[in-house]
Amino acid sequence: MQSLNIPQGHQQVMPYLIVKNAAGFFHFMQAVFGATEKMKVMRDEYTIIHAEMELGSSIIMFTDATNEFPVQTAGLFIYVDDCDAVYLKALGLQAKSIMPPANQDYGRSAGISDPYGNTWWVTSVK
Repeated sequence: MQSLNIPQGHQQVMPYLIVKNAAGFFHFMQAVFGATEKMKVMRDEYTIIHAEMELGSSIIMFTDATNEFPVQTAGLFIYVDDCDAVYLKALGLQAKSIMPPANQDYGRSAGISDPYGNTWWVTSVK
């Protein structure tokens, strides 16, 4: 099997989301998950044509939806230090609860739907 040439800081599979209000999604990921900006390219002063946010060792790519590229959201699973705190922070930023925090066989987990159409399964393992 031939080795892949993957840019440094990227992983082989990365989510690429097309959302309404990419700037709002950018802020949501910073505020809730502590994501950091890796790249942001603007089409104009209001429209993100391409952005990359880093969460730990993972990258999420996203852009603003257009007529040519309509909304395409995802379900994302993320490990965090404190499931309950992240869940409450997300709800404070207009996320909706899918499943309140509860102990599962694999850790403490909760589900939220962000204001941009994505589902996040938030899990902490103690």
